[in-house]
Parts: sequence; C-alpha cells; structure tokens
Amino acid sequence: MKKNRREFLETGIALGLSSVVTPNPVRDLLDIKKSKKKLKILILGGTSFLGPHQIAYALGRGHEVTTFTRGKTIPKIHPEVFSKVESLIGDREDNLEALKRRQWDIVIDNSGRKTKWTEDTARLLVGQVEYYMYTSSLSVYYPFTGNDFSENRSLVTEIPEDVSEEEKRLYEFGVMKATSEIAAIKYFGRERSMIVRPALIVGPGDRTDRFPYWLARLEKGGDIIIPGRRDEVVQYIDVRDLAEWMIRLLENQASGTYNGSGPNFKMTTNAFVHGIHASYNTPVNYIQIDDVKFLKDNNIIGIQPWVIQLPKYAGMSKSDNGRAIKAGLTFRPLSETVNTTREWWYSDAVSRERRENILNGEQSFMNREKDILSRWKDRKS
Repeated sequence: MKKNRREFLETGIALGLSSVVTPNPVRDLLDIKKSKKKLKILILGGTSFLGPHQIAYALGRGHEVTTFTRGKTIPKIHPEVFSKVESLIGDREDNLEALKRRQWDIVIDNSGRKTKWTEDTARLLVGQVEYYMYTSSLSVYYPFTGNDFSENRSLVTEIPEDVSEEEKRLYEFGVMKATSEIAAIKYFGRERSMIVRPALIVGPGDRTDRFPYWLARLEKGGDIIIPGRRDEVVQYIDVRDLAEWMIRLLENQASGTYNGSGPNFKMTTNAFVHGIHASYNTPVNYIQIDDVKFLKDNNIIGIQPWVIQLPKYAGMSKSDNGRAIKAGLTFRPLSETVNTTREWWYSDAVSRERRENILNGEQSFMNREKDILSRWKDRKS
C-alpha cells in the first residue's frame, strides 16, 4: 500500500495512541480503589449498556446499588455483579410503587426516554434522595450551528413547524432530553442535580453498530472510504470512562452540568481511523472523499463518530469538555477501547447474526461502498 507523507504522520500518531497492553476487564475491576464514603445508589435502568459498567465500578468502590427496571432485559455485560444488586421491578410509565417509602443517597436516571418519566420520578424521589443525576445527550444542542458548545449553550426545547419528518425525529430526541434535564432541576434544584451530556458512547456492550462498524470494516481491509476533510474532528467516549467518572461525580457531590465527551484533544477523522487500524494487520487503501455535495448525494450523512459537515451537523463533534476534565473525567487510549470492544464483539454476548449483518446486511454501508467508490472514481476522472 502506498502512503504519502501526511498518511505516514497520521499513522504514527495513531500508533502512538494505540501502543498499550491489551486490556483485561477483570484486572481493571480488581484494581478499583474503595471510596472513603459508602453510598446507597439507585439506578433507573442499569441492565443494558452504561448501567452494568456503572454498577461494576460502584460495587468495586464499596457502594450499595439498587436497580429499578421492568425486569425484561438479561444483562450481558458484567452479569456476575447483578447477584450483588437489589432489583426492584416496576414501570416508569405507570408503576413506581417499588420506589415509594425508600431512601437512597443518589439516583442515576439512565432510562429517561420521556420527559414525563423524569417528571414523575423526580417528583416522587425529591424527599427520598439527596442528589439526582440525569444521563442526557449532546443532542440538547441540536441543530449544531455556531461555535459555542459549552454547557452554557441554549437548549433546544421546541420543534419548529416547518421541518421535515426526518429532521423532526432529531429535534424530538433533543427536546426530550433538554426538557427532562429541566424537570430534574425543577424538583431537585441546581445544587442537588447533576446533568451529564455524553457524546457517542462506545465500548463493550454497545447496542448500536456505529463503532463496531469501524472495527469490522478495518478488519476486512481493502479500499476504505474516509469521509470528509482531513482536518475534521470526531468525539466519542468509552463507556467505562463515562461510567466510572459518573460514579466519582456522585462521590464528590459535584452538582452541575457536564459535557461527557472525549478525547482530551482534537482527534481528526483520519487519526481515528488510523488509530483503530493500528490494532489490525489487514492491508488497506484509504480513499478520502471530501466533497460534501457528493457525500450528501450518495447518502453518506454519518458513519459515526464522523458526521457530514452540513450546517446543522457541523458542531456535533465540537463540544467543550473542559469542565468535565476539571471534574475528573479521564480517557483510555483508543487502542484499549478497540481491543476490549473487539473481545466483546466476538464473545457470546453478540449474536452471529448481528456480526454477519454488519458485513452483509441490507443496510450495511459495506454493501454500498464499492458502488460509491466507483462513482467517485468516475467523477474524479
């Protein structure tokens, strides 16, 4: 594979990011230091992606954990820890009985998918819990126009009347998260509320194929599209970095609002792709497609964490994480995220059907890539 000088430099940066030992999740848990103060933590949700990592870390720190779920999801991440967790069953839509007449130090709201749910639980728990932590999203900043993506940015609280159905869904999620944040603060006040707005969450247990796509694609090798300009940046957060930091925020009673995004430097799309490939041996040929119109015409809007630089998306990977870093957010190397996610991806926790689908499924970008590259070459010639 021929590389120009710029590509050699990008690969060198990526290798620098990736030169660490293969992670060992069991070792990581054994190395957890005990917290000075033992907390009673209630997690709304907790059995899917973020929750199991929070629970494993919280238990390792010496805290007590209770979950409140519908009892329908069988944990596939850290399943061994759930025998040490109190499990309450109910439904945030219409059955909060199990939460009544109980006391906890902290509640983490991971399953807030409706503003009503946050309203109901915050109203119920305000006299039973000291702090309310709401897991929000950077989508509260949609559309991502302008330059200020600090926690002081205005939130999206209404859906414009003249938007398309597709864009309406983007607005709906942002509005739901923003109004849920407002509901939590309404009942607990700013001094007893913690709002965390994560970027794209990646790592073992990922319920989407957004990050695993890149692992599968770079393992396959060959001609690979890198969309966008070389200087475009990406943001993401390893689920373990997010989970562990959130527990430490609770221990420190660090009320406030935080952008939970990483890494702690401006990572370009190219450095991200090279960084992942540094964990593989496959021969690759990168093809940079930097024409926004061509990308849009061929429906290449987002191969996340990259997203097309249309005005409404341009700031999606530019959130300011300075406040979170000052509050103790730390970051694993990209290689550690890749290696642990790969171990999980090929474990029994992921079905063969899902692994096949990312390669050959009807909606898989890999199925479209060859035709898109052919059109790109025709256009260039």
